Amino acid sequence: MAVRAVHHVNCGTMCPLGGPLFGSGGWKARLVAHCLLLETDKDGLVLVDTGYGMQDVQHTSGLHRSTTLAIGAVLDPAETAIAQVEALGFKASDVRHIVVTHLDMDHAGGLPDFQGAKVHLHAREHIAAVAPTTFMERRRYVASQLAGARWEVYAEDGDTWRGLPAITKLRGVDADIGLLPMHGHTRGHSAVLVNSGSGWLVHAGDAYFHRATVEGRKPPIGFRAFESTMAIDDPQRRASAAALRQLHATYPDVDIFCSHDPSELARFATKDARGAA
Repeated sequence: MAVRAVHHVNCGTMCPLGGPLFGSGGWKARLVAHCLLLETDKDGLVLVDTGYGMQDVQHTSGLHRSTTLAIGAVLDPAETAIAQVEALGFKASDVRHIVVTHLDMDHAGGLPDFQGAKVHLHAREHIAAVAPTTFMERRRYVASQLAGARWEVYAEDGDTWRGLPAITKLRGVDADIGLLPMHGHTRGHSAVLVNSGSGWLVHAGDAYFHRATVEGRKPPIGFRAFESTMAIDDPQRRASAAALRQLHATYPDVDIFCSHDPSELARFATKDARGAA
């Protein structure tokens, strides 16, 4: 069953220094935290990733100050998922399910704002976040963002989607929303599949950072360096990106986008504006 409506929202602007390295003309780049708010017929609202949350904005979550400075996190309260849910006329309690691509701080910061929601994610990602074993894992996950979450964890169990291993049906969700494992950036990183009614949306999270990746072009050097540095398994990350390129090239009914490319978010915002006109 398709979702009833899809809202593309930015839940966290980041402006790191070194704009030219990221293909920007200015001395700062601009990245977004592209999240989805899905309206369903039977299961309330479903949020895909959360960006930064109110605790982050209020500086009470324990985010490393050095990290937020390095990535130029704006931390605007109006950009939090809960503020945007309310701006659309809904309540936080209307968000009954959250699907996360992974639990990095800029994807899971809003979890405490929706304590009643079930949080769907890959089992490997859950283990990495609650029992980190490496310095990078201990650094990238923020315990206060994860505290009190109602986890629903999944592993590949034989389902496939377009020939790829997948979890194509979430427990307790009637709409066609699922996980497409795209490991490498983190241990259990996954893309999120959504049947929009007119085709499939694939929220690729941080499986790539710049549109050029899925179009078979070379991204700016800053993105390539960052992707390799932040990957828990870089060969696996590259394999995931290659799988997404193949999906993009093979299936015209599949629309793929990542978390941080502002041009992809703008493309959907333009579509939404035309649809409302």
